[in-house]
Formats: sequence, structure tokens, C-alpha cells
Amino acid sequence: MAKVLLVEDNEMNRDMLSRRLLRKGFDVVMAEDGAAGLARAFSDAPAVILMDMSLPVLDGWEATRRLKADPATAHIPVIALTAHAMSEDRDKAMAAGCDDYDTKPIDLDRLLGKIAGLLAKTGAA
Repeated sequence: MAKVLLVEDNEMNRDMLSRRLLRKGFDVVMAEDGAAGLARAFSDAPAVILMDMSLPVLDGWEATRRLKADPATAHIPVIALTAHAMSEDRDKAMAAGCDDYDTKPIDLDRLLGKIAGLLAKTGAA
């Protein structure tokens, strides 16, 4: 199954979402901040990245900009995960290079649909 990189600083959110993704058959790797997320994207070559936007060390917006600026990782779809649900928050995430956007608390079925759509577009499904 596809490898998902979950970049999330909240331990409870990381644990809950990673267990749910594992049960759905995904291979899940994790990072606790944006800088570690960048490193994992390069070392683990995930099929999709779930990026919290409010992260320590390097926020999700900047981490995504750096991922999309590098030819080695630019092709990896990034889904922004955030508690910020205003339309300008979505626009900011998309402007940073995110391929999609989802709000917290996570609706797993909706998120799985977004993951499946992006994996199908990239041929990684």
C-alpha cells in the first residue's frame, strides 16, 4: 500500500490518525515538526504527505514551499491539515504549494477520498 508521511506535532493527533491510516492499509511514517518532515520526505519518498500547518521549528507553509521547490520532492502531493477553517487559510495553504486542504478534526472518510484522488492522479494508487 502507499506510504503516507504524517507531519504532526500533536502526539494525540499523530497517534490517532496514524493508527487509523495503518488500519486502512497505508504504510505510515511520521515527523513531529516541519524540518523533520522535510528530512523524512527526502529519506522515505512517501506517495503523499499530510502536513499540519502549525508546526514547531519550521511551519507547514514553509516546509511545503521547500518541498515543492525541490525537483526531488516537488511531485509528492501535500494535503494541508489544519484547525484553521477560513477560506483565506485554504488559499494560504494552496499558495504555499499544497495540493489539497482538510480541516481538523479529521473526517477520515473525507481525508481518505482526498488521498485516493491524489494517488490516482500521480499513479501511486
